[in-house]
Amino acid sequence: MSLTTRTGTRLCLLLRSLAAPPSPPGQDPHGWRVPVDCVRANELCAAEPSCSSRYRTLRQCLAGRDRNTMLANKECQAALEVLQESPLYDCRCKRGMKKELQCLQIYWSIHLGLTEGEEFYEASPYEPVTSRLSDIFRLASMFSGMDPAANSKSNHCLDAAKACNLNDNCKRLRSGYISTCSRELSASEPCSRRKCHKALRQFFDRVPSEYTYRLLFCSCKDQACAERRRQTIVPSCSYEDKEKPNCLDLRSACRTDHLCRSRLADFHTNCQASFQTLTSCPGDNYQACLGSYTGLIGFNMTPNYIDASITSITISPWCSCKGSGNMEEECEKFLRDFTENPCLRNAIQAFGNGTDVNLSPKNPLPPITLPPKTEKSPALPDDINDSNTMYDTSIITTCTSVQEHGLKLNKSKEQNLCYSETQLTTDIMPDQKTFVDQNAGGSRHWAGRILPIVPILLLLLVL
Repeated sequence: MSLTTRTGTRLCLLLRSLAAPPSPPGQDPHGWRVPVDCVRANELCAAEPSCSSRYRTLRQCLAGRDRNTMLANKECQAALEVLQESPLYDCRCKRGMKKELQCLQIYWSIHLGLTEGEEFYEASPYEPVTSRLSDIFRLASMFSGMDPAANSKSNHCLDAAKACNLNDNCKRLRSGYISTCSRELSASEPCSRRKCHKALRQFFDRVPSEYTYRLLFCSCKDQACAERRRQTIVPSCSYEDKEKPNCLDLRSACRTDHLCRSRLADFHTNCQASFQTLTSCPGDNYQACLGSYTGLIGFNMTPNYIDASITSITISPWCSCKGSGNMEEECEKFLRDFTENPCLRNAIQAFGNGTDVNLSPKNPLPPITLPPKTEKSPALPDDINDSNTMYDTSIITTCTSVQEHGLKLNKSKEQNLCYSETQLTTDIMPDQKTFVDQNAGGSRHWAGRILPIVPILLLLLVL
């Protein structure tokens, strides 16, 4: 094998490894560094002369050069080797961080040229989401109408708007984007889409999720409510257009912008349907999917409800697959990630219903051992009347363990769980009653006095 061939093979392997999705924060695949955000990684690289010079070389290698030409360049090879051992290799960004755009520019300057052709799914440059919908529900518990079961007849989307108006930041930014997106410029130009998108991004990036989610994902039982939900982002300006572009053309346009490209990659990472999970969402995390969905609003890839239906939820960007030619299959696949996405649909419904998936604890609960059935019930203490209810100790342990292990259950479900287990114990062990009548104590006390006299009466009868 020639030297040129070996060099090319080695570089191909390096490129493939660099193009792989970055490792989640906290993991250390190479054993010698912890991932940091790309702005900090760039600062660390700049402070090291070797890394700094090689990084500049790498950017030159990836800028406007043919791939084969880059592979044959020894300087490019050395730059790749140094980069693989630098903090830049695993760096990530945080959505909404102060220097988000700069961070994303650094990330994509490294990763854009390291793949062969355009990938259908790209790895998200953002750190993984660790919060869950249950966290949002806790933060929003102070708002009236947050629990759909509490007032099933109310218009939850209207309640969401009222809740937003009670918060100064939410009210100000919401009024701002509505005003901007509704301002007519001329007869031929109903609004400034660029300014509308910017105002929407500011709203969804700066207002807490307990407000924005309620506006976007409120549950509806009539079309008036569903239409209010659809109108949340002022779709006449931010979403709709005279004609629908091809979805692949829309994706290509999105990928020319670092922010839009990052948000789309994040959506695919967190909302891509998974049939190996309970919820069809990666990691069973509804919150990660909904957060990625809202991150797309305010770009040319802005998604929205296609109608005011109350029987089904269908989401789509403003595009179609007409004129796709031989790329129609890929276009349809891209569009189905929005229109027929079980993860996204389940996440929206879960938030509207005020529910979240209950995950098993890291340390499984020990199995419950039921005590053996006995012929006679043990004597109960005389002070039984001091308590209205006596609980089986195994049931108390079970319910306490559920709370201590961090399972987030709805109040009603938690009560049902503990009640069901108590009832189960009663059914299996009829002699061991869980719920005791207060008056039962006196009957047992009376019986205790009569039983010792029975042998004496029998003896008298015999005599």
